[in-house]
Amino acid sequence: MQLPLDFRPADVLAFHARDPQRRAERVDGDGFAKGFMWHGHPACLTVAFRPGEAEVTLAVDGPAADPAELDAFARHLLGLTQPTAAFETTHRAHPRLGPLLAQRPGLRVPQAATPFEALSWAITGQQISVAAAISVRRRLIDTAGLRHSGGLACYPDAASLARLDEAALRGAGLSAAKAQTVLRIARLVADGLLPLDAWRRDTSAELIRARLLAIRGIGPWTVDYTLLRGFALVDGSLHGDVAVRRGLQRLLEREEKIGADEAKHWLADFAPWRALAAAHLWAAESPTAPPPGAA
Repeated sequence: MQLPLDFRPADVLAFHARDPQRRAERVDGDGFAKGFMWHGHPACLTVAFRPGEAEVTLAVDGPAADPAELDAFARHLLGLTQPTAAFETTHRAHPRLGPLLAQRPGLRVPQAATPFEALSWAITGQQISVAAAISVRRRLIDTAGLRHSGGLACYPDAASLARLDEAALRGAGLSAAKAQTVLRIARLVADGLLPLDAWRRDTSAELIRARLLAIRGIGPWTVDYTLLRGFALVDGSLHGDVAVRRGLQRLLEREEKIGADEAKHWLADFAPWRALAAAHLWAAESPTAPPPGAA
């Protein structure tokens, strides 16, 4: 697979290196491997970066993947579908944001393997530290008990989590409210009532947002994160993210903290790419971590 000249492999590698115990993702040198469920079968995706290109391999414990589907999947996972060029061309002259864009041209947001992974991970990470969220995620993966024949554990799909009960999720470290919400969405997806994968093909952000917000336990931050990390829809505001607000505070050279309402108003000028603007704010605040936040 050919990569754009401004592609940033380090951002992708940092995203998949979040768990130091390397339960379901493993970063080695200039590549990574990720365990997940491909159409209900344990799978391991391997991506090796070389100058200007990436070699992508998918090993499935089941029917072989369709090459065209794998190509589309890999492009989505690496953030190649995101309109970074249009965003940067439009705002490169902005007096405040422009210098940030010049520092990190081609900044993309690495994606979760599936919208369900993004949504369940967003619920897991609500109102706790990144380190705590990663620990709970690891325990959730262990509880699901899915493993590819190559050795990596697999992040569970909705059908796998739907077979568990609240006690099992509580044992993995989820609060009662989070366990109930994760089970609720897993069962909706497994029953075909929440077609997240189908939505990625042809559904507007507005409709996805409305459907998700109608589910008890899911709020605006969770939806914005899911739209960005699971659907590569880059117009979520992310003004509720603390790191984004800290980045804006630094950019505006303010001593006082920036509130969510002010951050929302400031980001509004960058529609329909507000999440990309937020990603640059986050990266400026946390330059060694993957944008726009590990959780």
